Amino acid sequence: MWWRGANLVSLAFMLAALSITKVILPRYTRSMAQSSGNGKKLIRIDISSDPVCPWCFIGKNYLDKAIASSKDQFDFEIRWHPFILNPSAPTEGVVKEKFYMDKYGPQSLRIEARTAEVFRSLGLDYDVKGLTGNSLESHRIIDYAGRQALDKQHALVEEICLGYFTKGKYIGDREFLLEAAKKVGIEGAEEFLNDPKNGLQEVYADLEKYSGSISGVPYYVINGKRKLSGSQQPEVFVRAFQDAAKDN
Repeated sequence: MWWRGANLVSLAFMLAALSITKVILPRYTRSMAQSSGNGKKLIRIDISSDPVCPWCFIGKNYLDKAIASSKDQFDFEIRWHPFILNPSAPTEGVVKEKFYMDKYGPQSLRIEARTAEVFRSLGLDYDVKGLTGNSLESHRIIDYAGRQALDKQHALVEEICLGYFTKGKYIGDREFLLEAAKKVGIEGAEEFLNDPKNGLQEVYADLEKYSGSISGVPYYVINGKRKLSGSQQPEVFVRAFQDAAKDN
């Protein structure tokens, strides 16, 4: 799990969590499970996340596995909500390796090694080359995508995270974000991002509504009631789906 402005105390807890194989770090107004038109129970998942958080991407991979194994039982509706880990991060970007070393000191190497190990288990190469920085632009386009189609929003999160974590892309690079948006079929992305005011009100409103009371991500709310934090294993999500489906 990734904390906003993690200090040495929270870092110690994070390292303890990373040392185990199974990572357990743990909106709709209607909380009861509903049925879709095909008779399956509908599972709604609200996710607070920041694309610069590696454990958010790891959690997405685990969630996708859980969804794939449960599609014969449930239909799913997934919405991504913003969480900004470092609101003061520069828009021009800073070198990732230097940023992590400045933030975590020598422990950053251990964090990097553990993260890379988990990425490899998912068939991915964790790349700390390139720049990191302010993630607001990515939240703007992710929110915009969700207003077109939730499946496109989910696919866009995947594309952005793949580029940032495995291909050395910069989270604040507008061309990269537009390329990702084009891949998943987002219409009007360039025009939208060209105006820096577009989507800001929506992003900040979502921040307050869904992420204002939490201090770390990823964070999941299932059917408006059941809550999970951290990059849970697929079986944890599956149990949460089953429990949520029983709610009246």
